[in-house]
Formats: sequence, structure tokens, C-alpha cells
Amino acid sequence: MELSLTQFVTLDGVYQAPGGPREDPSGGFTHGGWSAPFGDDDFGAFMVEVFEQVDAFLLGRRTYEIFAGYWPKITDPTDPIATKLNSLPKYVVSTHLGNAAWSPVEVLRGDLVEEVTALKERRGRELQVHGSGNLAHSLLAAGLIDTMHLLTFPVLLGTGKRLFTEDVQPTGFDVTGSRTTGSGVVITTYRNAGAPKYGSYE
Repeated sequence: MELSLTQFVTLDGVYQAPGGPREDPSGGFTHGGWSAPFGDDDFGAFMVEVFEQVDAFLLGRRTYEIFAGYWPKITDPTDPIATKLNSLPKYVVSTHLGNAAWSPVEVLRGDLVEEVTALKERRGRELQVHGSGNLAHSLLAAGLIDTMHLLTFPVLLGTGKRLFTEDVQPTGFDVTGSRTTGSGVVITTYRNAGAPKYGSYE
């Protein structure tokens, strides 16, 4: 399976608590919910396109718990996102997760690279990561992400957890898709192209 990451970020790279003020106030973060005003039909249509490609989910503990508190309540069989999240396998990377009742679910407690590599070797289309910022950091550092969908919102926050940190593995990407929603969210899809290429303007 291909490993894809779909992440909401601000112009200054913050991914923390896009969906609401109670989502993740850690570190005194007071800007939760910054993505909500931009959730128009274009945004929704793109997310449906992403979920049409999924065969399994890879999530961090916090994102799993946030999703588990919301999506099981959405029982409309025609909802293209809820039906996938509620029915497909969910693999949660955690050493502390206790009650993992939102099934089907498997908690991964071993070596991250080995566990994820084994999942990617299974047959299927996409193993998708949504949110899960700490997990995304580890996957980027290990060079395991094949495709990134970055949804960049026209907001600057100044504070908050950032997606790209100094431990990312140097990687080049090809842009395979780009669009702008009616509300101004820039959606760009990047395909892993291996090591960066370097040159000089001299």
C-alpha cells in the first residue's frame, strides 16, 4: 500500500487543533478551530476524493481518540467519510492507548519503521494518515511517506505545533496536483521523488 499524509496547515506551518478550541490546547494554544471557517463545498469534495482511495488508516493516539469521539456517531450509510472511518482497519501507533473500542483497530506498539514498512507491504491502495502530527513527524524523519496532501489555509498564527521540524529527512517532491478552494484553501499534492537535487546559480 502507498502511505499518504493529509494535513491541514496554516501559512506558517501550524497544524495544531484545526477543528476546534478543545481539540488540542496543549502548550497554552488558544487558536483552536482555525480551519473551520473555510470548510466549503470545494474542501468537502476534495476530502471525499481522498477517502475514495483508502483501504486502511494509520493514526496517532490523540487523533484516534478525537476521531473515536465523533465519527461513530455518524451512522448515515451514504456518508462517504464516516462509512470508511467506521468500517476500515485502523492502526494506531501508541504505547499508552488504553481503551481502543472503535473497531476494527490494532494498536502498534513495536518499532515504528518496522511496523509501518510491514503495513505498506500489504496489498491495497492507500494507507492513510490524517492529522496525527507527532506521528507525521516520525514518518517524515524516516522517509516513509509516499504522498502528501497539504491543505494550506490563509491564516498566520505565530504559535502552535508545526508540521516540519529539523529532523525531517531531506526529500524532493513532485507536485502532482494543485487547486484552490472558493474559500482560499490551497490544496497541493506532493509525490515523494527521493533525495533532493542540488545546483547553483553561479
